[in-house]
Order: sequence, then C-alpha cells, then structure tokens
Amino acid sequence: MKELENLKEAVLKEFPRLTKESVFKFNCHSNISCFNMCCTDVNIFLTPYDIIRLKNNLGVSSQEFLDRFTILPIDGNQNHPVVMLKMKDDENKSCPFVGPHGCSVYKDRPWSCRMFPLGVASPKDAGSGENGEFYFVIEEPVCKGHLEPKSWTVDEWMDAQEVESYSANGELFKEISLHDYFKEKKQLTPAKLEMFYTVCYNIDKFREFVFGSTFLKRFDVDEETINDIKKDDEELLKFGFGWLKYCLFGEKTMRVKPQQS
Repeated sequence: MKELENLKEAVLKEFPRLTKESVFKFNCHSNISCFNMCCTDVNIFLTPYDIIRLKNNLGVSSQEFLDRFTILPIDGNQNHPVVMLKMKDDENKSCPFVGPHGCSVYKDRPWSCRMFPLGVASPKDAGSGENGEFYFVIEEPVCKGHLEPKSWTVDEWMDAQEVESYSANGELFKEISLHDYFKEKKQLTPAKLEMFYTVCYNIDKFREFVFGSTFLKRFDVDEETINDIKKDDEELLKFGFGWLKYCLFGEKTMRVKPQQS
C-alpha cells in the first residue's frame, strides 16, 4: 500500500496532465514482443463492478470468486476493505486469467486493465485541496506499446475500451469509499465493515440478505425495484450503495415501513 501512495504522490507532482482531448501513442497486439508481460507481478485492485463482471463471466458465485481469485490486503490506514486480484504462485506472478493467447476474460476484464496505459487522478481525493480530475499515461519499462505509431485521444481510447459502464459504477462506489464520514476520521464498527464488504464484493450474499431475511418486511421497497434486484446484479449493486449510505452513514436513502398495530 505504501507503493501505491508513492505512485499517487508522483502522479500529482510529476506526470503530465491530460484531458479527454489529449493525444497519446499506444497499441497492444499479439505480435508485440512484450505481449502479456504487463499482466505479471502487478497489483490490480478490483471494484465491485469488476467482480460482478468477472464472476458472471466465469459462471461462479461471488463467494467462490472471492475465495479463488482474490486477496484482502490489510493496512492500518484503510478506512474500509479493499480487494485485490490474486496472482498465480509462479515465477512471474502471472494473472490467473492470462494464457499464451492473451486474456481469457477479455470482454469482462477489470477497469484498470481496460484503462491501461491511462490512469485517472483526482487531486481533491488525494488530499491536495485542488479540484479537477485528470488523466495521465503510465509508461512501464517492460511495455513496448508506447513505441507503436497508433495515436488516440483519451476519449477515443476510453470509448474503444468500453469503460462507460465501469466508470459510471465506479463513480457510485466513490460516493461510498470516499464519503465525508471517512474524511472526518471516523471508523466503521466490525459489523459495518462486514456489511461494506458484503454489499461491495459479495453481491450474491447481499441478495441472500435482502431476500432471505426480514429486510423487505422492514423497509419499503417498490415492486419494480424488487423485481430488478432479484435478477440483475448491477441493479442490486446500485441498490446496495443506497443501503450502505443508510446503514453506514445515516443518510435517508431507505424508507422504513410503518409499524403495524
């Protein structure tokens, strides 16, 4: 985690800041000498939406995905749980989804894989007091894609990589993970940490909680929403973010049913 903080600091101080109209050169294909090498010995933090896409691609439950493919790093400075992709226990620390012919989950690859070689920084979130999100290019020494002649604008790259739904869900996650509650140095109780983890990362368990407990007897949820969250993981995740605002931060995002006399 210290390495990540150092990168954030370097980005804010040293990296050229790009807008969506900025142009950069990059290309990746199977004939390039470094093909697949960027998928080894790398820290990939998974978003809630990443996990939904990946577990559905693999046809496994969210619990099985978490057990087989993730680790939960522990850091005293964390306000909430974060989940990382677990690399193979081999010499190169390879991604479990990458083989000789490339990524086996390519259409559902995580946000950070889609964005590479671009990164996104928000100085305000990093504590600098500045405003304005910006993009930057990550130039890893192993990567030869920057030597390719193909040019993109940032906007063209993001469109080609189909990041729209990832970014939209990522913004909703930021409302939870970067909430003012944490900026005020408040700490979640163990029970609330467990709920955060369940909603954000174990979506199938959260569905069991909603439909297998007294939840729907206690909270006023309309029938259309109930039908949507019963079968659609993305809709359930959005619903879960609203629930977290209520149960973690006390926001009035849920309606309690009146007591029956």
